[in-house]
Amino acid sequence: MSAQAALSIVGATRDYAVSFHGQRRILRALRGIDLEVGQGEVVAIVGESGCGKTTLSRLMLGIEPPTSGTVAVAGKPIASYHRIERAGLIQPVFQDPYSSLNPRQTLGSIIAAPLAVRGDGNARSRQAAVAEMMQAVGLPPHLLNAYPSQISGGQRQRVAIARALIAQPRILICDEPTSALDVSVQSQIINLIGALQKKLGLTVLLISHNLAVVYHMAERVAVMYLGTVVETGPTEELFARPRHPYTRSLLDAVLPPTPGQRPSWSEVIAEPPNPVEPPPGCPFNPRCSRASDICRTQMPEQTAVAGGMFRCHHPLDAAA
Repeated sequence: MSAQAALSIVGATRDYAVSFHGQRRILRALRGIDLEVGQGEVVAIVGESGCGKTTLSRLMLGIEPPTSGTVAVAGKPIASYHRIERAGLIQPVFQDPYSSLNPRQTLGSIIAAPLAVRGDGNARSRQAAVAEMMQAVGLPPHLLNAYPSQISGGQRQRVAIARALIAQPRILICDEPTSALDVSVQSQIINLIGALQKKLGLTVLLISHNLAVVYHMAERVAVMYLGTVVETGPTEELFARPRHPYTRSLLDAVLPPTPGQRPSWSEVIAEPPNPVEPPPGCPFNPRCSRASDICRTQMPEQTAVAGGMFRCHHPLDAAA
């Protein structure tokens, strides 16, 4: 692991026991994840629903342990930290700001909760810290004693961000932070997270379906498919010249700005496979128009490229 890495994941798997057609089976939600994030980086994790993005975030937060492999924060296994110490290093901002806030607590109490749990300062100093953080995220002071039901969705997400940052973590994991918000509010939250990241030197893991948000915020992108990272790279490079057909299909699925023009679905020719019975070889092979016999029998090895890697037996032409 690099000495500069804020977060390092090596060979991480995560298995769940499930009932499938009346039989107890193993669902491997993550299948050997390798990912390293440098201090102060903004890295996005993208992929369709069910690919393992949220499961990966739970491993990074220490909510669940990996079945095998390691997850390390600041060079130490995440399991070696006490939960309060871990919470001081890494914090989440969840998708739905309403369900992640206690409706019976005032906004001031919600934001101050991490400090109270850690026993930091006294009531007066915590109140001052809350007032400072509310100002930092753009919440007016008169909302201090309001309840989540009395404010808008955008304001609730600002409360969630303030709660996450008041403990001064090094890493912020944002799991679809704008998907539950109106389009008019999304850009405000995106810009807020970006400004705070630069001001505080945060490492940010952005989990999102919204490729426009990813392009605007992230320096690097990791593309996940069926529990595997199939491609990584600098955002500009990956968006302009994807190597993996699945990455190309994600980009083609974005609605074009020209009225009447339809997205291209040329690379995706089938439904997603059952994760309980994943296909042999490359996990994308049943849906890929470029698949050959080797794709159906052998998992592609990582191929390193400038700033990233891809896993594909028949990669797209980088000059295309």
